[in-house]
Amino acid sequence: MSLITLGIESSCDETGIALYQMGRGLLAHALHTQVAMHNEYGGVVPELASRDHVRRITPLIRQVMREAGMSPDQISAIAYTQGPGLGGALLVGASVANALAYALDIPAIGIHHLEGHLLSPLLSDPAPEFPFVALLVSGGHTQLMRVDGVGQYTLLGETLDDAAGEAFDKSAKLLGLSYPGGPALARLATSGRPNLYKLPRPMQHSGDLNFSFSGLKTAVLTQVRQSSNDGQKILDEQTRADIACAVQEAIVDVLAHKARAALAQTGLDQLVVAGGVGANRLLRSRLTEDISKRGGKVFYPDLEFCTDNGAMIAFAGALRLAQRQGKKDYGFDVKPRWDLQEIVLRN
Repeated sequence: MSLITLGIESSCDETGIALYQMGRGLLAHALHTQVAMHNEYGGVVPELASRDHVRRITPLIRQVMREAGMSPDQISAIAYTQGPGLGGALLVGASVANALAYALDIPAIGIHHLEGHLLSPLLSDPAPEFPFVALLVSGGHTQLMRVDGVGQYTLLGETLDDAAGEAFDKSAKLLGLSYPGGPALARLATSGRPNLYKLPRPMQHSGDLNFSFSGLKTAVLTQVRQSSNDGQKILDEQTRADIACAVQEAIVDVLAHKARAALAQTGLDQLVVAGGVGANRLLRSRLTEDISKRGGKVFYPDLEFCTDNGAMIAFAGALRLAQRQGKKDYGFDVKPRWDLQEIVLRN
């Protein structure tokens, strides 16, 4: 029987579990999100996130095993998110993964969270072929990478301050939207009138592949204050929608421009988009249109795999296991801050 990998994701506010089998694909997966809990505080509370992972992780593992019709002795290896992420949350997943791997006498494999996102479009059909350019866009990361194979990653450009997801979330907060702000802003933007407000596109024409979004947040704050009626801090619904539309347009314009430039610079014609912001419908439509006009193709993970999930960790673990990188060494650490390019040194 082909190797079966159990994946555990616990880097932030979602507990994700999945089983992946080489040759068959994804067998089962489950996800618990903490959005409702953190919404009361307007953002993720690390200690609460860690405690919730403790409560959820074992029941979710049992659920996935039942749905796949598998027993623990059929698992070949356990992959877990080693970093980057919240230290306490990472420790929950890492400790469970290594303890279970030790009990079953199978390898445990620490996976880079962004590698999971980067490779997640390979779970879809059709899937891209190496090499390709990857645009990683999430709440904490905005990067362009050249991907020549598993573990063969070259950084082309990254954000110098706020990530695109942060720009969405912080702008949403300024507009009085609830957590998580990015999806809420995107929904509100659908009823906004385009081109009514002019917001900056930071570094769009910088000549390199780096990003900056902190200035956009400041511009949104200024616009919100200027648009308030009679000095009041509460905006009417149409004005909020119009500003949300302008924010989304500005972020998408920058991301699309830089993605096109990355393909031109590398000479490649395949773009992979991954991370939570990759679920944004305007970004998807803009990239698909722009890249197809140039004879290229864009690949996205299924919407359910854009946010953090166990499937991407199980899949990345299976690819690492195929490279014989799994070890029965159960001493572990976590890496809350971990440069993706560091994992190239493993090969």
